[in-house]
Amino acid sequence: MGTRSRISVAALSIAWLVAGSSGAAADGKKGGTEKGKVELESAGPLAVGPGGVLFVADPMAARVVAILTADKPASTDRGQRVEGIDRKVAAVLGTKSPDIRIVDMVVHPASGAAYLSVARGRAPDSPGVLVRVDRAGKIEAVDLGSVEHSSATLEDVPGKGEFSGRGRRKYRSRTQSITDIAYVDGRVLVAGMSTEEFASTLRSVPYPFGKTGRPTSIEIYHGAHGRFETRSPVRTFVSLDVGGTPHILAAYQCTPLVSIPLSDLQPGARVKGTTVAELGNRNRPLDMIVYRKGGEEYMLIANNSRGIMKIRTVELGKDHNVTSKVSSGKSEGVPYETIKEWTGVHQLDRSDSKNALVVRATDEGTFNLETLPLP
Repeated sequence: MGTRSRISVAALSIAWLVAGSSGAAADGKKGGTEKGKVELESAGPLAVGPGGVLFVADPMAARVVAILTADKPASTDRGQRVEGIDRKVAAVLGTKSPDIRIVDMVVHPASGAAYLSVARGRAPDSPGVLVRVDRAGKIEAVDLGSVEHSSATLEDVPGKGEFSGRGRRKYRSRTQSITDIAYVDGRVLVAGMSTEEFASTLRSVPYPFGKTGRPTSIEIYHGAHGRFETRSPVRTFVSLDVGGTPHILAAYQCTPLVSIPLSDLQPGARVKGTTVAELGNRNRPLDMIVYRKGGEEYMLIANNSRGIMKIRTVELGKDHNVTSKVSSGKSEGVPYETIKEWTGVHQLDRSDSKNALVVRATDEGTFNLETLPLP
């Protein structure tokens, strides 16, 4: 969700190509694409890769589809504002805004167009639609009837008939098979849930798509809960260098921020991440980006109840490690600043070196698509 920092991890390529039992199978032509219809059983996270390829996650199908877009380079002026984006998208789809859900948004690096992953319905397993919004505000449903694409289908994922949780918190387990994706130097990293004993996993799928080893199981210390956990999936993540070493920074429900070296993501391994911050309970992280400004690197985290958090990434290289309970909704570890002006942000992505494009809620209960200067 959101643009991920691209880093050089060439030294890890050999390790990642080690194959255990298969964790993902390539569909279509190995190492290439085929032209045909793409049907999305559900709406999931988005990411962009080399040449403007768009990666679309379909959690109910447990697969990631790579779609070759026809976007062309455009001018650098990427100011964009579409008021009532949810209503206008719903109208294009022939329905009303209460009957759709904008799941994710990314900006195409060449054209500056926004791609939206949209659910036709409010349920997590509602069918998915891909929508494109150009810089002039033109909205159209992407025709997936005949597109150049390839895909990777995940194995070891919960069955479609399985459920987790109880009462109001009961949900279809398969919807958590993919919770976020990112392209990093020849790999599509996939966060989600598996059928492993440690169910929270990260997968590394080579692109062009081929087979990869079993997923890496992740264990974390959850400060708000005061215990180690293995079943809570990563909600959103970014990749960046910490102390000169490639890492994943992953945010979890209510709200541990966890650092994981990319070199630890070996097929079938069990990894214990370092909880570098506890950012407060009763909160769901929604999206993350990394950017540079004034010679420094920063990370922004959008949350459903704690606003936008801004973190200086240099802090991640310091000795932060939360290993004991953090009570009363307090925060601990890496310090952050709350960007009070950025209210209601649900999704965000860098649109250029100085601006971000966001999907944000309004006081009227609708959503806008807006360009905001990076703080």
